[in-house]
Amino acid sequence: MQDDLARRYGPWALVTGASSGIGEEFARQLAARGFSLVLAARRKERLDTLAGDLARAHGIEARVVAVDLGQRDFFPLIERAAQGVEIGLLVNNAGFGRKGRFLDGDIEGELEMLDVNCRAALILAHAYGRKMAARRRGGIIFTSSTAAFQGTPFTSHYAATKGWGLQLAEGLACELRDEGVDVLALCPGPTDTEGPRRTGVDPTRVPVKMMSPEPVVAAALSALGKKPVVIPGLVNRLGYAAVRLTPRRLAAEAAGRLIRRSTGG
Repeated sequence: MQDDLARRYGPWALVTGASSGIGEEFARQLAARGFSLVLAARRKERLDTLAGDLARAHGIEARVVAVDLGQRDFFPLIERAAQGVEIGLLVNNAGFGRKGRFLDGDIEGELEMLDVNCRAALILAHAYGRKMAARRRGGIIFTSSTAAFQGTPFTSHYAATKGWGLQLAEGLACELRDEGVDVLALCPGPTDTEGPRRTGVDPTRVPVKMMSPEPVVAAALSALGKKPVVIPGLVNRLGYAAVRLTPRRLAAEAAGRLIRRSTGG
């Protein structure tokens, strides 16, 4: 059964990075609210399982597209998967990060991060944002991070990509408001998903308790159409307030110390 969110932004949502973590949770919560889904990620088996589970549980339709958003020609695959349906909500969630000294990483990996975290989100927001504006209804969510609010040593490029997403979302929220399109930057703090563990983060070394994806996504869906930026969790919001009051160099240095601590570096 559709709820108010689905009536406002449905009937279909496109979720990138839907095979795990925050993206998978977006798919679950949107399906429970009556959205049909186009689920995009690299791992087709996981997407197939998720799509089948959600279709059976909620009576929605779910389409799967196995796609690497780091590839230059990714968009036609998504376009074909969404052919004939109206994407009323775009969740630009796919992304990844790396921990360590910037100069120790290979440039190919950094360029892939730029493509996935920024280029793909830009292409999708432009293509589907145009259609939403023409209909004068729709919503776009960018999954950013609390790392977007300051330079973050030892994950410098990841933080920069998240700052890019935050500023794009804030600008578009103003720009598209009068065209009936709501835009939101979701800025979670440490979240208990596969992503941090793949980058070497030890949850026991993170100075605050990692949030689970469920309240992170619930905060985003509750904030969409009401504000341009949402930071889930009281501790994360207090951290943001502290950053605002701290000189930028000191904030960056403190963030770098936290990254090194969480990875045992």
